[in-house]
Amino acid sequence: MGAAPSTPRLGAAGAPPSPSAAEQMFAALVGEKAYPISSEFWKQLLELPLTLQWPRDRVLQACHAFAENNYQTKHLAKILIHLVWCLQECTSTTSVSSVVYRRAINAAYISSIFLKFIIENTKTDSWQELCLDIDRSEKGLENFPAENSVEYFLMRGVLDYIGSVDVSPESCYLHHELLNLMLVLMSTQLCSGPSPEPKDVHPFIDAAMLQDTSIVASVVQKLLLNFVTRPKIPLNASHPVFSDDGRPGVLQRVGSAAANFVLLPYYTFNYLVSSTPEGATSQLADNSLLVLLIMIHYRKCISTNESIPINNVYTMDSNTNDKDAPVFHDNPYCKALNSAKDIQYDRADVEGNAQDGPVIRLSFASLFDALGRCLNDESSVLLLYSLVHGNCDFQEYVLVRTDLDTLLMPILEMLYNASRKTSNQIYMLLIILLILSQDSTFNASVHKLVLPAIPWYHERLMHQTSLGSLMVVILIQTIKYNLSKLRDVYLHTNCLAILANMAPHVHRLSAYASQRLVSLFDMLSRKYAKLAELKNDKSLKVISDQMEADNIADDMSTELHIYTDFLRIVLEIINAILTYALPRNPEVVYAVLHRQEVFEPFKNHPRFNELLENIYTVLDFFNSRMDMQQLDGEWSVDKVLEVINKTCRSWRGEGMKMFTQLRFTYEQESHPEEFFIPYAWRLVLSRGFSFNPSAINLFPVEVHLEDAPAGEQKV
Repeated sequence: MGAAPSTPRLGAAGAPPSPSAAEQMFAALVGEKAYPISSEFWKQLLELPLTLQWPRDRVLQACHAFAENNYQTKHLAKILIHLVWCLQECTSTTSVSSVVYRRAINAAYISSIFLKFIIENTKTDSWQELCLDIDRSEKGLENFPAENSVEYFLMRGVLDYIGSVDVSPESCYLHHELLNLMLVLMSTQLCSGPSPEPKDVHPFIDAAMLQDTSIVASVVQKLLLNFVTRPKIPLNASHPVFSDDGRPGVLQRVGSAAANFVLLPYYTFNYLVSSTPEGATSQLADNSLLVLLIMIHYRKCISTNESIPINNVYTMDSNTNDKDAPVFHDNPYCKALNSAKDIQYDRADVEGNAQDGPVIRLSFASLFDALGRCLNDESSVLLLYSLVHGNCDFQEYVLVRTDLDTLLMPILEMLYNASRKTSNQIYMLLIILLILSQDSTFNASVHKLVLPAIPWYHERLMHQTSLGSLMVVILIQTIKYNLSKLRDVYLHTNCLAILANMAPHVHRLSAYASQRLVSLFDMLSRKYAKLAELKNDKSLKVISDQMEADNIADDMSTELHIYTDFLRIVLEIINAILTYALPRNPEVVYAVLHRQEVFEPFKNHPRFNELLENIYTVLDFFNSRMDMQQLDGEWSVDKVLEVINKTCRSWRGEGMKMFTQLRFTYEQESHPEEFFIPYAWRLVLSRGFSFNPSAINLFPVEVHLEDAPAGEQKV
């Protein structure tokens, strides 16, 4: 009497547990009695085949009971410690038994269920409901590192396994469960506001940020390799994911909200294990990418008087003032990604520069090809952005590739279908193009690469069109779409910035792209004229509310100023082509000659007259040459182009004023975390990660009540 609670009995040794015995084990796990960490209970629980099926309401009852009793039992901390011990056992030998794998998988799976429930329903900012502070004097914890918190010990064990153990047919299920668990552990971010603050506490991802650089580097490298190699999960393997008769058991993913009975469904991803090779091979790679994106974009906010982590814990001075300007700890995962090197050529080593700590080395060629194949997925777009923005070596590698269409064609196709993309995805695609267009070699290369056909472009057939011409067409189409639908100034500016960077390097721009460029000026000029007319409309003056009239006038003045800037940039683009690349672009000359009347209204405009002087110098030169031609019959397009081509050879640029070339560069906002942390988590949710909408404070969410089972809502 008074001793530790006895372990529920599972029956005869070697016999499979009966459903009633398994029920007993789970009842004990969520019950009031605390089982010591050294109890045989944990071994028996984690070796269960888990083929029970419970209705959802019963699972929720179990979660409620577990969360309530965890204050006394500390079962969550104990199962997490057992998970690490299982992982250590998996890495300590080259031959791992299926029983050890089963224990580790079950520990990861079961803990993720209850962790997710507690995170979604927590009432405190410090996550006291997790109850991770256990009695270190308890039997079985003699060798637990005294300086480690449970969360640090857990993250070290999980990350060490992910980074050090290759994905194989035997280990792939465990890798999969650990990646799912990682998303659950890091989901505390969903409960915080969009702007990180010093008071924010995220126990698990904060602990991940404190790991040794060797573990950090190995994890980032393995997650990238998973994305590149897309390892397959064998569907016919004998594994605890399946029950003995081969049917999905407790670990099945529920793909339908109408499913009546499932085992522990209150879980992370709602999907069925696919019977197709595509579905089977992508999940582990996709989850690896999601975990990587969450980790590299996380920022730990501290106040200026917060101390550096001691004993693996962030501490704050007792005199902390909330008004102190927040600063951010360096993110070691972001740093590791940004310093990754090409395994084929390591420039830093060649130059004899010493590397600061472990450096990731992988094949940039394989990474480049994998990105090209996967760019239709929004997560891959964010990875490409992260690489070209943060990793100078990878950006340089991309710029010297001769097959730029591998990356650019998927990007341009997605921009072509902008109406079916999110605004964030359009931003990312344009920023990637802007970063690449900062390089003159890139701008020259895209015009040398000729595409035989563009099957997804339906407005007209384009054969033997340069990649550069296609870029111009798609960017102008994006501007027109934005003008009619999104009306986003930032998007407009990015499109025009890319075109401006490309302009001096344009080579043999196609007739269609040239026409589109002049039509863009015409469209913006008509919008400008309409705004100017409205601004001067006397009807504004008869509005009874003078304040309202003033506000309308101010709004129109602002919009008119914006369109004035847009028009000037388009004129700068045309001017740059005519100034630096006219002999190579007869189709641009033809388009300007053909639509020369669109420039007339702005000839005396103070913002445009200098640029238009150059355009009219070109017009006068070519018009005079056309007038000198002795022509029998009417002018045809071919005859005009023939004269233009001949005249281009005699063009010397006399009378042209030289302006400083426009050159736009991309710079992140001062607080990029306010965009990227919510964006990365939106991607996670879009891939099937379910989370209680009422618990999400990171961004606004829509709650869909239809089709949601009782007791659970879907985002």
